[in-house]
Amino acid sequence: MKMNTNTTTENAASPGDRDLLAHVQKVIDGHEGPLMIGREGANVEVPEPLFHILTKAVRLLASGQSITITSANEEFTTQAAANFLGMSRPHLVKLLEDKKIPFHFVGTHRRVYLRDLQMFEALRAKQRREALDKLNERVIAAGLYDSDYKGEE
Repeated sequence: MKMNTNTTTENAASPGDRDLLAHVQKVIDGHEGPLMIGREGANVEVPEPLFHILTKAVRLLASGQSITITSANEEFTTQAAANFLGMSRPHLVKLLEDKKIPFHFVGTHRRVYLRDLQMFEALRAKQRREALDKLNERVIAAGLYDSDYKGEE
């Protein structure tokens, strides 16, 4: 496991660990409230948000995937932010300069918080959904939804 102050990365579980994780998954899927037992036997109630994070981590590790846990305050370089959003770095920089995504400078370099990238991504998904809904309404209004129209030939 590699660690720095903001990020923890777990490597994919070994086949032996997957069996153990499968057993943990059965317990997780039960109906009891989430508890954690400390090394010295003390029971500690686990808050629901943390419980959901842990259960998702177990599922992913059990299926052989790797996980990364990152703080919403993690700072991304412009290249890392562009990669996260699946766009080119120049396009991201244009979005930053147009104030579509908040950023700050560290020295002369732009940095973007993960939380701001996630908010932009959610807004972009909402706008796409609304555009598709409007297009669908136009198709239905034109009577083309169930038509046998195949386009120009």
